[in-house]
Amino acid sequence: MDAGDSSGAGGADGAAAAAAKWRSDASRAFQYYLDRSTPHATGRWLGTLAAAAIYALRVYMVQGFYIVTYGLGIYLLNLLIGFLSPMVDPELDPSAAAEGPALPTRGSDEFKPFIRRLPEFKFWYAITKAFVIAFVMTFFSVFDVPVFWPILLCYWVVLFALTMKRQIVHMIKYKYVPFSIGKQKYGGKKSGPSSGSPRD
Repeated sequence: MDAGDSSGAGGADGAAAAAAKWRSDASRAFQYYLDRSTPHATGRWLGTLAAAAIYALRVYMVQGFYIVTYGLGIYLLNLLIGFLSPMVDPELDPSAAAEGPALPTRGSDEFKPFIRRLPEFKFWYAITKAFVIAFVMTFFSVFDVPVFWPILLCYWVVLFALTMKRQIVHMIKYKYVPFSIGKQKYGGKKSGPSSGSPRD
């Protein structure tokens, strides 16, 4: 191998190492800001709402990519079912149901926190990523399959209604509510002023 080949190989290895370092740094920075956004649920969902509005505007302006929107709707419905379902489904695991799964019930029983199959943060992240990917797909004509969109819309609405009906029946059957509305919050008692405290 001559000197020219050696220098060329060295340059290629250096470029590959630099690219790998850039990807690693970018991944760490992305994960850092993603972790920092965890407690800011309202801001995160507002950002997702903005991404959904931008995608809807894009589809409306180009008057196409309805098959992409339909696939996006099916994926979001699947995520919603995971978000509303318990981690341990008593219908699929009768032994877990007999042992008492962590499902919140109404009444005087001790409160048991609802553990979702798909946590809120992963639910938000998957939805946001789906809208971003769908938006990028609208710039490639290969995904613009000509379809009669009212048929797709009617089919999705029927699928949504049947799926949610089944989920609601499941909630009623196993007596759980996958929301935090009305849950009791506990806090320490406020201590009154000490009798031995000095007065001004």
